[in-house]
Amino acid sequence: MNRRMHPFRPLLLATLALTAVGCSTTQTNTPAPVAKPVAAATGPVSISNRAMLLFDDAVKSFDAQKKAKAFDYPGLERKFKAALEADQNLAEAEYNLGVIAERMGKPDEAKARYAAALTKKPSLRQASDNLAIMKQNGGDVAGAVALYQDVLTRYPDDAGSRARLAEIYRQNNDHDKAMELSRAALMRDPMNTNALKVMIRSYLDRKQLAMAKLVALRAVKLDGTDPELHQAVGLILLKEGDTEGARLQFKSALEAKADYVPAHVELAQLALSAEDFPGAEEHLRRILQSDGKNAAAHVDLGIALKGQGQYDKAMQEYDEAEKLNPDLGATYLNRGIILHKVKDAPERAVELYKKYVALAGGEVALNAEAPVFGLLREAESIVQAKREASAAEAQAKQLEALQAQQQAAMKAEEAKQKGQPPPGGATPASATGTAPQATPASGTGAQQPAATPAGGTQTAPAQKNAAPVDSDEPTDDLL
Repeated sequence: MNRRMHPFRPLLLATLALTAVGCSTTQTNTPAPVAKPVAAATGPVSISNRAMLLFDDAVKSFDAQKKAKAFDYPGLERKFKAALEADQNLAEAEYNLGVIAERMGKPDEAKARYAAALTKKPSLRQASDNLAIMKQNGGDVAGAVALYQDVLTRYPDDAGSRARLAEIYRQNNDHDKAMELSRAALMRDPMNTNALKVMIRSYLDRKQLAMAKLVALRAVKLDGTDPELHQAVGLILLKEGDTEGARLQFKSALEAKADYVPAHVELAQLALSAEDFPGAEEHLRRILQSDGKNAAAHVDLGIALKGQGQYDKAMQEYDEAEKLNPDLGATYLNRGIILHKVKDAPERAVELYKKYVALAGGEVALNAEAPVFGLLREAESIVQAKREASAAEAQAKQLEALQAQQQAAMKAEEAKQKGQPPPGGATPASATGTAPQATPASGTGAQQPAATPAGGTQTAPAQKNAAPVDSDEPTDDLL
């Protein structure tokens, strides 16, 4: 079967860095899901009725917005603040303000809110969980483990902390301990999907696709609104070679959460592979809305724009990617291809190809069949051909100038020769151009003028003893 080859197809090989952006199954630190607000205030501390009414109203607003999949976080923040102002002991309002701050991208404020909630109510373990998760995502694994273990010490049957600890063990390649903690969490809470996610990732890490798929389908049945679970099923299908099935699962993840970045990442890659450049552009722009400093996303957006013939815009995306990450080799490879294939600047393309190879670790670090080597050879041959053509053109111009100089010299010589009198010829007496009469043989130098006829025409008399006429000499007859 003959496949249509796209001229820029090799570029897709340089975009793999994007697949790790925001994807829980590929990141070193798996982001935990956004914390959920506490729905009711509980505990021995007496809370004022007004504060409770305001708190209940805020929670109802949150539930309604969740159902509509459209959150007004500033409005929710005002409602929970009003409840907290009505009674400073309302730890649940403090905690929920931490959740909202986290969703609004204010991590420092969220941490402060969670800590304040724990101070007001040490038994509010959701606040401990969220603080531990933030530490884990921030790279403070030891601090996160300490918080999880503290929760388990106070609440031995807590399933959530076990599932979080299981994920940390999985990230450190201790799959046996991860599976043990996951099963222990499910024994205490069979509906705990976080434990199921850890099991799915562990099976995927070990390439046990059948087991991963079995657990993932079970998890989707428990919670079909969790985008991470649809994403997990999609990744499994992708590894099995079912591209269309994977695409449907990634779309289901977006139906559950429209701004779920990992699903946009996978759909963008599938669109690029299928040369659906407008579709890829749509997903990549959604990714950049969530993370405008994602250099790999800018590179892939450049590829999508280039595929649509928007070369200048593509170059702008590569420039932006270089500003964000100067060590991202794909930027130089893709910029080089536009200069090579479109802008007729193979010299600059050669420099960029070589820089890409250097950033990749040199020629030994790349496969001998890597597309960049073919592109480099082609660009170098074009540069050489241009040099040869330029040299030939310069030589032709030089030869043409020499020929013109020789022709000018020949013409000047001919003109010079025509301007000189022949040897033995009569010399004109004046500049009138009229040849003088020949001197008679008597040597007197005098000649009587002939009689002038009535018609005014002078007739020259016949010369005596005239010399023979030389055809090479000018005639001495007057006109």
